[in-house]
Amino acid sequence: MARNEEKETRQAQAAPAAGDPEQTPFKLRNYILFAAGLAIIVGGWFLLRAGHITVAPIMLVLGYCAILPLAIVLK
Repeated sequence: MARNEEKETRQAQAAPAAGDPEQTPFKLRNYILFAAGLAIIVGGWFLLRAGHITVAPIMLVLGYCAILPLAIVLK
């Protein structure tokens, strides 16, 4: 009897399935923010290469220090 209870307890504490959409750590909003952050960063690098030394650093700092962290932190 004790083994059955122990087995049920282990099953209840088991990690959720990897394909379960409700248990994934990131939602659609996170992936959209991450893609936007990467696009801003890539755009900033292209502008930096083109010589736009005012806009490019602003885009890079915004992408690295604001958008990507938000994509990771927000739930």
